[in-house]
Amino acid sequence: MPTPSEVFTEIDSRLKSDPSKSKGMNAVYAFDLSGDDGGQYHIALKDGSADVGHGAPENPNITIAMKAEDFVDLALGKLDGTMAFMSGKIKIKGDMGLAMKLQSVLR
Repeated sequence: MPTPSEVFTEIDSRLKSDPSKSKGMNAVYAFDLSGDDGGQYHIALKDGSADVGHGAPENPNITIAMKAEDFVDLALGKLDGTMAFMSGKIKIKGDMGLAMKLQSVLR
């Protein structure tokens, strides 16, 4: 199974190879992952460009807190984001609308 760091690297390369995924989006996502391989990550989207990687961003529009392993499952499509949120596996602070758009960015 990939680590969160590997997943973020993959997301970064996908967004760079297909800028249409982030077209019209202007949002900064902060990820606070706990447990093994946890840490702070970010995805910053600005109308067709993306900055993805390690570290907490300044002024995120949304902060998503979850276990690192759940994040990997979410990114791989093994965990449904809505169900994970309803069951308390994902905690969200900020713009809920952005959480809904995250699925299309991750895939």
